[in-house]
Amino acid sequence: MEAFKLICCLLLLSLSPLFAQKVTPGGSPQAGGISGIVLDSASRKPLRIASVSLLHARDSAYVTATTTGGDGDFLFRKVAPGSYRLLVTFMGYKNISLPITVTRDASLNVGTLLMTEQGTQLNEVVIKQERAPVTIKQDTIEFNAGSFKTQPNAQVEELLRKLPGVEVARDGSIKANGQAVNKVLVDGKPFFGNDPKMATRNLPADIVDKVQMFDQSSDQSQFSGVDDGDRERTINITIKKDKGKGYFGQNALGAGTKNGEQSARYEAKLNVNRFNNHNGGPNRQISVIGQANNLNQQNFTMSAGGGGPQLIGQPGDGGDDGPAAPSNITEVAALGANYRTESSAVKWGKRSEMAASYFANRAVTITDQQSHRENILPGQSFLTDQSNYSKNTQLTHRINGRFDLPIDSLTSLRLTPNVSFQTKDLLSQSNSYSYRSITDSLNRGLTHYDLHGTGLNGYNNLLLMRKLRKEGRSLSANLNTILTTSNTTAYNRSENTFFDTLTTGARQNIDQRNAQEQSAFQNTMTVSFTEPISFTKKLEFRYAYSNNFGKLFRNVANKTEETDEYDRPDASLSRNFVNTFETNRLGATFQTRRLRYTIALGADAQLASLRPVDRSSDAGYRSRYGYFMPNALFSYTFRGNKNLRLQYRTRVVSPGITQLIPVADNSNPLNISIGNPALRPEYYHNLTLTFSTSSRGGTDNLFIFSSFNQSNNRIGVSTATNSSGAQVTTPINTRGFISGNGFVGLSKKIEPLRLSVNLSTQGSVARNTNVINESDNVTTSTSIGQGIRLQSDYNGRIDYGLSARITYQQARYSLLSQQNMQYWSQYATGDVHWQLPGNIVIASDLTYTGNTGRAEGYNQRFLLWNASVSKQFLRTKQAEVRLQVFDLLNQNRSLIRNTGDAYIEDVRSRILKRYFLISLVYNLRKFGV
Repeated sequence: MEAFKLICCLLLLSLSPLFAQKVTPGGSPQAGGISGIVLDSASRKPLRIASVSLLHARDSAYVTATTTGGDGDFLFRKVAPGSYRLLVTFMGYKNISLPITVTRDASLNVGTLLMTEQGTQLNEVVIKQERAPVTIKQDTIEFNAGSFKTQPNAQVEELLRKLPGVEVARDGSIKANGQAVNKVLVDGKPFFGNDPKMATRNLPADIVDKVQMFDQSSDQSQFSGVDDGDRERTINITIKKDKGKGYFGQNALGAGTKNGEQSARYEAKLNVNRFNNHNGGPNRQISVIGQANNLNQQNFTMSAGGGGPQLIGQPGDGGDDGPAAPSNITEVAALGANYRTESSAVKWGKRSEMAASYFANRAVTITDQQSHRENILPGQSFLTDQSNYSKNTQLTHRINGRFDLPIDSLTSLRLTPNVSFQTKDLLSQSNSYSYRSITDSLNRGLTHYDLHGTGLNGYNNLLLMRKLRKEGRSLSANLNTILTTSNTTAYNRSENTFFDTLTTGARQNIDQRNAQEQSAFQNTMTVSFTEPISFTKKLEFRYAYSNNFGKLFRNVANKTEETDEYDRPDASLSRNFVNTFETNRLGATFQTRRLRYTIALGADAQLASLRPVDRSSDAGYRSRYGYFMPNALFSYTFRGNKNLRLQYRTRVVSPGITQLIPVADNSNPLNISIGNPALRPEYYHNLTLTFSTSSRGGTDNLFIFSSFNQSNNRIGVSTATNSSGAQVTTPINTRGFISGNGFVGLSKKIEPLRLSVNLSTQGSVARNTNVINESDNVTTSTSIGQGIRLQSDYNGRIDYGLSARITYQQARYSLLSQQNMQYWSQYATGDVHWQLPGNIVIASDLTYTGNTGRAEGYNQRFLLWNASVSKQFLRTKQAEVRLQVFDLLNQNRSLIRNTGDAYIEDVRSRILKRYFLISLVYNLRKFGV
């Protein structure tokens, strides 16, 4: 296969620096070893778990690291010949820095290294400690940014790509040890709300001091000290002290060529930051960020945001098989400002904090797609070919805030509001044709759909925290509020033909206006009281009340040709519907926390009430449910930086109002959906296991993550298809849902090549039951993928990376086994960044994408080649002129496979093709002012 040939070539290229070294007759590099012993200078006792790092002598670039054993001994194996610096660090002791030289075929013993205890720090004396490249602090992995070299003027995203266990996709999404990172903090605080890309794509890498990775629990859980199991994978970026005061940012202006019918390309970027965080400053940050381009590049997340945390291990939390393929062309314009201040700069007290941001963006998204769908039915199947064109114009305003206010020495209040407002204009046209065979037509449809609307999303968290007089005793109350509203007016004009034979058919014409108002308002109050039983044991009692109210008013009217007005109401499609989901939950958790382990056992009893009411027909439904919801947690930290975490949780999810309303939605007349007011809430069991081990100062890592979910009343769909191929879907509760996904990641540093190797294996399996034409259809889908990533900065001026992934997927259907599918996907990419003399920089990346087993015309094998050359100037290389070419071979394309419970679909999209772009870039750097 071409993919394997390309991958093999890339791997051989990655090993090419090896052949530049002299090789022994046996065929291995002539590398030596370094050993020694670290002792306390006064007592002569061994210092166990002291950090020993090996750095390059010329630039202190990170090579590898280890820790001392029980006798204070350490050993580096197979070190390439050269000059190095040995750095030994230990808490409370002065660092040892020793220049060493490794020769060919020789092992070096540096002997006994004596460390002296750090004396008392005087007011007039500042003692600087050099940090190890990687440090493990309980469940936090901390990277010293200075040990991972990036090119001048690189952004934080480029620094993250070099860290062991971290994957950054082309769209900016981040994974750390197989789990998605949903939150990125700056100095422990949000930056522009909860959008991770605002930090990773707008802050420069050279101001970063440390990068910390951990799972962050909720604010209330952090205060109570009792783990509630709701955690988010989080990255915290800390700023260097000498870069915490000053101005910085990257600004750019560029223009490019056009390709065929596509518009000429352009880009503009504004980025100015004023930080005054350290050295006696008032801890204030001010940032102004903007951009405009039609390059499918967004330095922010396109979604409106405003929701709650993205939790680890929930249903559907499986891993991706590679970067998401583009499916449209987006033109964006955005501008925003962020302000944060704390401590003495806030009038409410020394522990006060205030942060606020505003961000506005306008996005115009063009989608032009063709799809081929195989519909699966008992006893028959049919095909649907469809073309779809749409233009979606959306304007979004986002306001985020965070306010920490101390009321007294024991009481504080935290307010976290997030609000977004959107206006949307959507124009779409779709043309579909369904058939059993080339001579057996079912239906043909042409639909024009225009929608204009506004929406409001709000999220607020109010947390009152009170420490009581007894140490460890606390009381907290958390009010969480979510508000969503939308008002839309849509016009649906469609012409549909249903064939009885090849030449005759029935025609259906629709011309309707659909005015719809929809809102949802949810309040959840959680009260927690913690009581210490002993120094290591704690008991938490909690009560939670939640009220989720939803309303939908839909007014559908048909057009009268004589009056050219939409003055004929359609009562069968119009509805005034409300729903209330109310819960009362009472529970307790017993937790034991020691130095190495944490055990928590708890249970909740929840009473739930679901009350959908159809006001149009005065029909109401009321159902009451009771749930027993156990939870358990076991976490253990072994010696040698190994951690095991096992967690069991249960949760209840209420159906949405559109799933409950018993009225047809005919925006697609050939695929109509109708709600079901008899739906029950979903009840899930979730089991999550994580295991991590780290050695050699964090350069060798193993991470295992697995999650299992089960439900016997998951909300699925019932699909009814008539003889003409028109479908009606209704949500129903189904039994037997099972899903599981897993990830194994292994990273290792190969020093003779200055090469980091990351291996990742991930797989998923899901079993789900749905109903097709009154018959149960059990769908089983399986996926397994293997990936490799090589990263090296071999000589300090050349950075290169190589990666590849191959994935196997299959889908099995109990109703129609002949429609079972299996297919392969291959992905490989290589990138290089070369700093040439004369401040000239060449960068290039080449990506291969291929797949098999798809429908005819939807298999793909193509290369995407991007390249750039830039000239840096000014004394500090802050400015540059850059020439870029995207898709040099003009082969870029997008083919995506979607697998559903009753269909398999391949989609081809029109996306960006080859263009050239010349840009002027200026990197603002002015610190200490």
